Amino acid sequence: MMLTRRTFGKLALAAAPAARALAAPPAAPKIDSKIAGVQIGAQSYSFRDMPLDSALQAMTECGIGECELYQGHVEPKGSREVLREWRISTPLTVFDGVRKKFDAAGIQLFAYCYNFNDSYTDAEIERGFEMAKALGVGVMTASATLSAAKRAAPIADKHKIKVAMHGHSNLKDPNEFAKPESFAQAQEMSKNFYTNLDIGHFYAAGYDPVAYIQEHHDKILVLHLKDRKRPENGANLPWGQGDTPIKGVLLLLKKNKWRIPANIEYEYGKEGMDTVAEVKKCFQFCKEALS
Repeated sequence: MMLTRRTFGKLALAAAPAARALAAPPAAPKIDSKIAGVQIGAQSYSFRDMPLDSALQAMTECGIGECELYQGHVEPKGSREVLREWRISTPLTVFDGVRKKFDAAGIQLFAYCYNFNDSYTDAEIERGFEMAKALGVGVMTASATLSAAKRAAPIADKHKIKVAMHGHSNLKDPNEFAKPESFAQAQEMSKNFYTNLDIGHFYAAGYDPVAYIQEHHDKILVLHLKDRKRPENGANLPWGQGDTPIKGVLLLLKKNKWRIPANIEYEYGKEGMDTVAEVKKCFQFCKEALS
């Protein structure tokens, strides 16, 4: 049968999508790190001793499929002035490239950790929201101050990005996030302000994370898991050596089916310790607690 030019053109157009599908690289399998319905992930700060590509490989080896990206894995080393210039001037396509690395690894990028404080200019603060958008996430986490949060509130509302404020255990500075009242103060500033509850710091500050989550779960976007003892200046400890109710928190999420990511934040490491091996231990702790 002789093909006319028109018929040939129709066949070629019909075949093009199939040809493109065959040529496209296979989609990365998504890593599933949900345990009994509870999403276990990692703050990439846990892998702060390695660059981003190595951190992604480490998360893959640990079997962790959800991540809160620490800004130190994206930003260069440098002085305050160098960092400010980098934040303001770096093309946002850089962050699109970072997102593609997560997709290629099969890891869900949940949030961008951008720790704006009083030293950040308004332009720097706003740039963090633009970075989060370029990363394709709708959530930022921040170890901020109440005064910096006040400046960030209208910016969060403008960009419609949720910001989860991260708490520590410093009870002496009223500008720090530590007490339940400080989280409440921030949430009065913007409907887009939420809590990133670090249960280890919260416990060391003298509070009960289980009771707080029970009461305020609707305003908590993400948890950081770590183990500490009281008082507030106590060290981070290998999981199981402290008194933080990690298991109680995980079982609370499981029982109520609350969709709050519980992210491992490995902070007790010392020189010579194997980061991947220790994060695996933390993940195993979660599995056993939820079994």
